[in-house]
Amino acid sequence: MTRLSRIAAVVVLAAAVLYVPLRRWAAGGVCESEGRMDGKTVIITGANTGIGKATARDMAERGARVILACRSLEKAEEAAKEIRSQTGNKNVVVHKLDLASLTSVRQFVKVINDAKPRLDVLINNAGVMACPRWETEDGFEMQFGVNHLGHFLLTNLLLDLLKKSAPSRVVTVSSLGHTFTSGIDFDDINYEKDYSSRESYRRSKLANVLFSRELARRLEGKLEFHDLTTSLHFLHMFWGHITTELNRHREDFIRGVVGEQLSKVAVKIMEGFVGMIGKSWEEGAQTTICCAVAEEWQNTTGLYFSDCVPKETSAAGMDDEAAARLWDISERMVGLKS
Repeated sequence: MTRLSRIAAVVVLAAAVLYVPLRRWAAGGVCESEGRMDGKTVIITGANTGIGKATARDMAERGARVILACRSLEKAEEAAKEIRSQTGNKNVVVHKLDLASLTSVRQFVKVINDAKPRLDVLINNAGVMACPRWETEDGFEMQFGVNHLGHFLLTNLLLDLLKKSAPSRVVTVSSLGHTFTSGIDFDDINYEKDYSSRESYRRSKLANVLFSRELARRLEGKLEFHDLTTSLHFLHMFWGHITTELNRHREDFIRGVVGEQLSKVAVKIMEGFVGMIGKSWEEGAQTTICCAVAEEWQNTTGLYFSDCVPKETSAAGMDDEAAARLWDISERMVGLKS
């Protein structure tokens, strides 16, 4: 056994001894709001599994009309059927949304707008993590394209509907990972040089924070949006269960955090450790739920939340100049500005 493997084994042994207090700590905050969502409409991207599905189930239990916006209609229909059965809420529907395609985003928004529903809460939850350098349908690096650009376009195209449904909220799921990058590389926004799956993910999550910060500033500064009391929140969950993609790429993620030199045995031990103290999907969804329903946050905007309470973001996440620059570039990339 290598030195790193022995260290990993010691860590797991310590975790076994401290399991109960570790679990209590890892579970984090709990949404205590009993607020109902009857008559309200909630859109959740990536809601067929993981944190998104747990969030959708909670919204359905509160009486909301829940729209599962997902790439795979088959998986989304299975999730919707399960949620309807568990909650007794028959108003759980599915619509196709592939955030790796700007055409798909626009088609989704047209379907929503043509139906002329309310839109009380938009939850930008879907994400990819630690993938190779794949490209979206429009030629964007996959993590930046899906995690940021897809949600950027989606939110902008739904703003009018959110305004008409005010008071409304936008909840964008970021990650603690954004604190591990120094900033967006505007000279290589599409990551065509020296691609790193980990750094790309971190920057995409920082982009979520900067986008939401700039959106909050723009909404506060425009007269036509004075009636849109949209709350914008940035969330991070404990790293054990951030997204479905973490499970798909867990080994890459662990190597990125702990070290590339880990042996296969050490990785497996660390995976066991993650499974022991990582949040469950329901625990991971609590902050999202809190931001979507808690009465005390209805009139707040531009806040970053962790474990159901406001926290400071990283210094890079508070860079207003970078936020404005990212907004301008994103508008051009998705075709909102020529």
